[in-house]
Amino acid sequence: MAVQEARQGVGAHEGGCACGDCPHGAREGHRRAVAEFLLMREGFASGQGLPAAVAHSASASRQWVSDELTQSAALVAERGRVEGEAWLGRLWLRTACVVWGAFLFLLLVQALTAIGAGWTAARTAGLLAALVVGLATTGAGYLHRTKGGALAPVIGEDNRLSTSRAVAASWVLLAVYAVLVLVGQLAAASDHGKRDALITGLDLARGAGVVTVLAVVCGIAVLVRRVVGLRVLGQRLQKVRADRPRASDLLTDDSGRGSFTDIQYVVVNTVALAFAVVRLARRPDQLPDLPWGLALLVLVSAATYVAGKYAEGGRPVILSVVRAREAGDLDAPIRTGDDIEIRGAGFVPPGAQAADRLSRMVVRIGAVHVHVPLVPVAGGFSNPTDAVLTVPVPADVEPGRVEVQVVTAAGVETNRCVIEVTD
Repeated sequence: MAVQEARQGVGAHEGGCACGDCPHGAREGHRRAVAEFLLMREGFASGQGLPAAVAHSASASRQWVSDELTQSAALVAERGRVEGEAWLGRLWLRTACVVWGAFLFLLLVQALTAIGAGWTAARTAGLLAALVVGLATTGAGYLHRTKGGALAPVIGEDNRLSTSRAVAASWVLLAVYAVLVLVGQLAAASDHGKRDALITGLDLARGAGVVTVLAVVCGIAVLVRRVVGLRVLGQRLQKVRADRPRASDLLTDDSGRGSFTDIQYVVVNTVALAFAVVRLARRPDQLPDLPWGLALLVLVSAATYVAGKYAEGGRPVILSVVRAREAGDLDAPIRTGDDIEIRGAGFVPPGAQAADRLSRMVVRIGAVHVHVPLVPVAGGFSNPTDAVLTVPVPADVEPGRVEVQVVTAAGVETNRCVIEVTD
């Protein structure tokens, strides 16, 4: 139904457009696909919509429901990808508006604070520096307008906003702006003593705190990218690509839950940046002299953030495999056609709770690859879960000792567990 509605909307570009060729159509098409999927899932969860041909068999109906949900989830994922690309295409204009809005705000603040105190060369230098930074940011955003505009450098490989890159970019912008303010004042200064004082403002003794913090946060941005990449390649960390970046990515993990290490890193650096901005406003003739106590606080926060990156994740593991038993069944060994229950941890990676991700999970039973069936319940799925998977043993599995292994949606393989399959 969602596919038919999307096709009927092609070329309309009206309020109900779902063609995907325009931003509104991509957004509306994604919403319709999600609504259709949720309606289908809730209907199957309540036992509605099953054809009579499979209703008599529990295994056949479960597989049919899983296949239908998988196809609908694939449509939702495709619509989500198109909507995410359209959203990124619109983001560059929004970031440009934010940049120039900030410039106008700075102009207003400068004008209001100049009442009574008078206009100074430092105020002119500050506005010119903001103008240069704004033009550079807008130009870079236009060149990367299909990748998120000015936010493209802080979007990670998993299509999420990177906390370490965002913090490093904030300090870099502050440092560049501060230097440009000094350059503007130096260019306007006619007195030799004034020029010497401005040059002295760049001494390391005055900007040591800011330079140290800048070096640390930039180094952490590079280190975290390297650490995450190596852990993913070593199958010690599971990463699933997001549909599009969100502002909440700065404070949460991949599953959307608040992350302590990320939150404290952002909060501490925000406070330090605010202090540095105020110091620059008070003393525009030198680099912000960040006190060593505040700089040390930022370094401790950075060390906590890096330690959290090393500690997060882990490889999925199978702890045991048992025969699934329903109420009233007799205890028996595992035979072909039976359901087995795989118990362990880490089967569902963070960010892979969507149906299209869950449907990609595979269990190897001997030489046979079994896709994990989706079992809907009200509001979600009872199978698969992060700790338990239930799959049938196909008839193609040869009796005897066979190995069971799970492949998650992130492509990470678990350890092998040996079970005995009887005739």
